[in-house]
Amino acid sequence: MSLPDRNNPYNFNRFLEWRSNVDYYTDDPFLQKVVQYYAGDDWEAVNDAAIKVSKKVSFRWKKLADEAAVPEKRPYMMHYDGHHNRIDRIVRPKETEMLEQEVFGELLFNKQKSPWIKLIKMLLIYENGEACVSCPVTCTEGLVELLDKYADTPELKHILMHCREGIDGDIAIGAQYLSEIQGGSDVQANRLEALEEDGVWRPYGSKFFCSATHADYAVITAKPQGSEDVALFVMPSWLPGNKEKEIRNSYTIDRIKWKMGTSELTSGELTFNGAVAYPVGPLDKGISNVVGIVLTYSRLTVGLSAAAFMLRAAREATQYTEFREVFGQKVNQFPMAKRQIDEINYFAQRTTAGAFKLYRDFLKTDGATSEEKSKLEFKKKQFKIRELIMLQKLVGSMDSTDVLRKAMSMFGGYGIMEDFSSLPRLYRDSAINELWEGPRNVLMSQLFRDMQSAKAWYPPTEFVADVLEGATQTLIETFAKELSEIINHPSLFVMDDATLDICARIDRFCTEFFHTYQDLALSEVN
Repeated sequence: MSLPDRNNPYNFNRFLEWRSNVDYYTDDPFLQKVVQYYAGDDWEAVNDAAIKVSKKVSFRWKKLADEAAVPEKRPYMMHYDGHHNRIDRIVRPKETEMLEQEVFGELLFNKQKSPWIKLIKMLLIYENGEACVSCPVTCTEGLVELLDKYADTPELKHILMHCREGIDGDIAIGAQYLSEIQGGSDVQANRLEALEEDGVWRPYGSKFFCSATHADYAVITAKPQGSEDVALFVMPSWLPGNKEKEIRNSYTIDRIKWKMGTSELTSGELTFNGAVAYPVGPLDKGISNVVGIVLTYSRLTVGLSAAAFMLRAAREATQYTEFREVFGQKVNQFPMAKRQIDEINYFAQRTTAGAFKLYRDFLKTDGATSEEKSKLEFKKKQFKIRELIMLQKLVGSMDSTDVLRKAMSMFGGYGIMEDFSSLPRLYRDSAINELWEGPRNVLMSQLFRDMQSAKAWYPPTEFVADVLEGATQTLIETFAKELSEIINHPSLFVMDDATLDICARIDRFCTEFFHTYQDLALSEVN
């Protein structure tokens, strides 16, 4: 009697073949529809640019990002060379360096191109996760926008050119060094001190959380000697001629952080010992410029990356449930799985539509004339966009983590295998986005303070009606009533039952209110 054949012929080849051949843009009709709707007259140029960059992002850049993400290639520090010279070299895998060079070679911040080209390129790049490029891209954008407003010296103009257009083929990368051990999001509590010595500003002290530590330039906050005002400076990582010699600009990278996410990106603890730094903008306006320019662009990007993560997760989870068969039928034929897949796709689409709508409205305020800015209506528009950017950051980042977790569950046990799928890496990256540029509690507290301070000239009823234009009157009135009651509470800093209840209501309001905004954007697109 012959024995049964116990060799298992099962494989994932059909799903893997699809995944290796999918094009993030041309195979995503919904994303194309969103771009066409919001890009307006720029549609053809934006579409052409998206098609071209997607061929790089979806294949070569995806492969480089995956290859650099394995634990044995995690970046590390080499503090000294063989001759005991302090160099603080950040050793990164060659795949990361190649990816970085090619991504920044896209000249994302070229002023001659449509801002929609920058946006769609960034979204597609973010579909590959952080990969040691997403954060540097975001930080460089904030640096460019800051210098575009304030570069008034030869040094700052040189840095702006280096970051925007490149010099001799070399495109510079920016970073943001804001956080200190005692303050975190409380920038006013910073202790790093800047001294003016012989006409040159030099910071002394330490920063505790400095991402993109491999960057060429960094925006840093410091207090000028004898002042409690926080000023902004741009610091070169190396002075001219010293990069090749690995002589850093009078600061040390003391250690590299061990993070659960964005692991390919180095975040370090730095000590400054009189580095040359250039003041940017008025010395007493550092915090307002950090929030109004640097953090604004960073928070916009967190919302965009949330959409990118979700689009990829939804695409791959949907396809896998159409491929995988269990208990005699495809996974997507089970009502419980079908409901979750529909929810994953819905969140991905609402987040993407909302991000594009918010960016469109942001562009309208970003290019305003001085006369327009002097009017109350512009002040209201600017306030609305500021609050929406914070809402998108705190809601989108949390939604992204939830969606990625649900998408991974569609793969069963394979969903947590990092050599099977990139989704666990994106999940960890998304968890970092929840905290980066202000955790949820900090942003909700800021929203509360903003709404209270503005209610005299921008009542909550008017604010809600403006944000939810197109919604039913009943819905607008419901949200307006809730917001009015929330901001009429005197303070969030009294520990009592009433305040704890208000905190819970703010949390619910932010999520439900911004989801409604996203749903309106999605209905516009559809």
